[in-house]
Amino acid sequence: MRCSRFWLTLAATLAVLAGACGQPIRPASDRYVPLKILAINDFHGNLEARRDDLGGASYLATHLRRAEAGARHSAMVSAGDLIGATPLISSLFHDEPTIQVANLWGLDFNAVGNHEFDEGRVELLRMQMGGPHPVDGESPAGPFNGAEFRFLAANVIDNDKGTTLLPPYAIEYYEEIPVAFIGLTLEGTPIVTSSTAVEGLTFRDEVDTINALVAKLREQGVEAIVVIIHQGGYPSDGGEDDCNGFSGPIVDIVEKADPAVDLFVTGHTHRHYLCRLNGRPVTSTGTAGRFFSDIDTRLDRRSGDMSVIGFDNVPVTQDVEAAPDVEELIAQYRNLVETVSTSIVGTITGDFTKDQNEAGESRLGGLIADAQLAATEALHDGGAEVAFMNSGGIRSNLFYAASGEENDGEVTYAEVFAVHPFGNRLVTMTLTGAQIHELLEQQWENRPAQNILMPSAGFSYTWSRRAPVGGKVDAASISINGITVDPSRSYRVTVNDFLAGGGDGFPLLREGTDRVDGIADVDALELYLGSHSPLTPVEPERIGVRLDF
Repeated sequence: MRCSRFWLTLAATLAVLAGACGQPIRPASDRYVPLKILAINDFHGNLEARRDDLGGASYLATHLRRAEAGARHSAMVSAGDLIGATPLISSLFHDEPTIQVANLWGLDFNAVGNHEFDEGRVELLRMQMGGPHPVDGESPAGPFNGAEFRFLAANVIDNDKGTTLLPPYAIEYYEEIPVAFIGLTLEGTPIVTSSTAVEGLTFRDEVDTINALVAKLREQGVEAIVVIIHQGGYPSDGGEDDCNGFSGPIVDIVEKADPAVDLFVTGHTHRHYLCRLNGRPVTSTGTAGRFFSDIDTRLDRRSGDMSVIGFDNVPVTQDVEAAPDVEELIAQYRNLVETVSTSIVGTITGDFTKDQNEAGESRLGGLIADAQLAATEALHDGGAEVAFMNSGGIRSNLFYAASGEENDGEVTYAEVFAVHPFGNRLVTMTLTGAQIHELLEQQWENRPAQNILMPSAGFSYTWSRRAPVGGKVDAASISINGITVDPSRSYRVTVNDFLAGGGDGFPLLREGTDRVDGIADVDALELYLGSHSPLTPVEPERIGVRLDF
């Protein structure tokens, strides 16, 4: 129909008035503001690509930049364990290389994970602020200026100050629409971290923390809320990106979290998945930078809310050009570490892997326990009779096939360091036979799955699949060198200092007495390889499993 001059004049006047009030009238197509969120988790300083031709920090940089190139607005986030448990090229320099690479990626936020605390709070704060290492000083690569991105830790409280150790959240504005990014780690961080590293800190409940902050943010007019959390779940049957039968701690967290949370970026379990739990998107990319999440969202100008309109886990393939600036930085550190990393420490005749058999043992776990017993069995080294290694602390495999310039069967220092990247030291303590039995029972207590300790040669026992938790282990089957362990007798036991502090869910080890500190676990393995090569892998038979008791 035709519009009179009056109506045209009125429409123009209203448009001017609306603009003067700061709320211009927009076409319907401009109601939404697109925001692309790129996410990783559990990178663990894997700057160089792994064997399966996925990953590598310089290739990841190229993929990320391509994904951002077509985006009107973008943000990059990490759901924890960006550092810690890292390969030699990063850990030898106290993970400064990983922080510098993340700066080049354009990372915006990293929610702290449990491994961010591996070297304690002071070192974590140095990662943010920069400066020389308090013991080793400035790296040969030059001054360390810290992270250009922000570490977030909403549920980590500094007990002395009564405030969060790091900022709990950050708010970014996209065309005047505020988006909050809340970052937090798992409440159970003290269980999986050395007790000295988290001394003076309290780790609060994840859901309580999220919900309190959501209420605070909404009072400030923030409706678009992203939770970046170092806690995750498990797809059923080990499937990836399949959320049928999905389980794990994140399920309960999402279910109880305030409905105002629009997106959960998760980690910790080293699985990759794309789920909608209670209708809300939940993502994870596995580990080591082999995938990244590409999440398309839109922000509503009217409500300020966020909607996730699509997400995908993108493989970091190496069929793209490596980002030159990232590759140049990595090459600098590669050259610095090459002499140490390529030295041959021993030989093997087959693969020693951390893959566990039906009883829970692994070939590599047995090798490590043997090395730790050998390093501490002399009286002046602790007088150990048995050693135990936690399976979760074995971070890499020893493969027979050459991975670099070494020959097949040769083991380099870099490969040994990749197995033991934490810098743990050995501790030998006294436990009674009854305490050893209780320690073995704790392998099934307070956890969703069994957590088998790897024993050294000469130690054996049998456990039952059908028996209830607390009664899994046949006490009469526990023996050392063929002699049944006496509940009342004292024994000398070696573990790493992480376990000695009750880590990984073994609080009984805090009760060990007459402690003797030993060498680093990586040094023990290096020495054992050097003195026992060539080593041949055999099927482990130290632990038995039965169904009849």
